Amino acid sequence: MPKIVSVGIAPPPHVVSQDTVVRFAKELFGDTFKDINRLLRIFENGQIEKRHFVKDLAWFECDHTFEERNNAYIENSISLGVSAIQECLQNKTFLKTAVAPEEIEAIFFISSTGIATPTIDAKIMNVLPFHPHTKRIPIWGLGCAGGAVGLSRAFEYCKAFPKAKVLVLAIELCSLTFQRNDISKSNLIGTSLFADGVACVLITGNNAAYDSSLPVLPVYRDSQSILMKDAEDVMGWDIRNNGLYVIFSKDIPTIIKNWLRPNVEGFLAKYNMIVQDIAHFVAHPGGKKVLQAYEEALDMHEEKTQISLDILRQYGNMSSATVLYVLSKYMQMVQTPGETGLITALGPGFSSELILVEWEEV
Repeated sequence: MPKIVSVGIAPPPHVVSQDTVVRFAKELFGDTFKDINRLLRIFENGQIEKRHFVKDLAWFECDHTFEERNNAYIENSISLGVSAIQECLQNKTFLKTAVAPEEIEAIFFISSTGIATPTIDAKIMNVLPFHPHTKRIPIWGLGCAGGAVGLSRAFEYCKAFPKAKVLVLAIELCSLTFQRNDISKSNLIGTSLFADGVACVLITGNNAAYDSSLPVLPVYRDSQSILMKDAEDVMGWDIRNNGLYVIFSKDIPTIIKNWLRPNVEGFLAKYNMIVQDIAHFVAHPGGKKVLQAYEEALDMHEEKTQISLDILRQYGNMSSATVLYVLSKYMQMVQTPGETGLITALGPGFSSELILVEWEEV
């Protein structure tokens, strides 16, 4: 079965503490919300300590057109995407021998925070020496679920082509979508959570050659995509003349509590498993309340979401890339064959992606 072999991350250069963002938000929204001091508690309650942005905070003090922001998205996506791919293919933590770009058969490119045609993967292929026959599979609009969905589609590709080596590249520059003049509470919540991040994952088919540095690797067992009917207004973008405006329902934690468990239980039941059989919960940390909703919905101890919380604290919510940062930590931590993991992420639609993996000896 297909397996995850390596992960590379490329955090953007500008590191901003949450305290600094709080001061920025207070200056920006202070005249709009009479209860601004109470509302700003969401920054503290979210337990995020710092985030990475492609621009320094001064850049966000001025208005920028959709064109300016999207051009910044393209420019930074190329440079950070190249860095993440190189880190993934040369990462000695995961690989004893580097994998050459020419060996990659397909690239699954995931993003929801900017627009480019040709897509960013094509632009990156003009920088790195990929084979000209490399297949490009750009996937747009899956938001926070995109990283997990990209893994699922890449696994399916490698099942069909067992000699293949493929990349899942998630690039999300959420900060560039920030709207200074959007006085909605959704925008305030988004300002407290979202960050920029890039991650790349190498997935191989069962007959592909590689030289792993790890004793065990996560092997694909199955995946399940779920769409909640008539829930388009829970999460997503409102696309207007001057850019992308965040849609972020306050009901998301409640929806998770009521909706997720039966879907997870039904998925695991196909393998005669229950939630308690899952050793590692590789969850996209949408926010502190989302992680708490996971714990409540699935009757899990908070230690099961600790790594996700650690990533949230250090990087914030980087949309689709975040779960891949979490995955990297688990791959470095797990040492024992036979342990199971559930990769999960939620996104617009309202939707969920579940992936069952099991660590096997290399």
